[in-house]
Amino acid sequence: MSQSDLARQLGVSFQQVQKYEKGANRVGAGRLPQIARIFNVPIGALFKDCADTSAGRRTASAAPAKLITDTAVLKLLTAYSDITDRVTRRRLSQLVDGIAKSARKNRR
Repeated sequence: MSQSDLARQLGVSFQQVQKYEKGANRVGAGRLPQIARIFNVPIGALFKDCADTSAGRRTASAAPAKLITDTAVLKLLTAYSDITDRVTRRRLSQLVDGIAKSARKNRR
């Protein structure tokens, strides 16, 4: 598939796809399920070659690939990718972040 074809299916510019490929721009979590659908692959396939989630090997760039096998996470990512309103997406992200921070505090 050409970069132009992928860009058209994603609804972004050809230049944006180039930036994704070169690593100049990150691919958002909401776009990952869309890319997986376009290529007809499981979302985890997008992480296999670059993610080492073994203990002690986690880096800032390591993707949490083993979380993607959780069907609840996959459903959440898929639903999130269907939200087109940027304000709603940002607020939802802030809500989830707040819940996660609260849960971490409660574990201490």
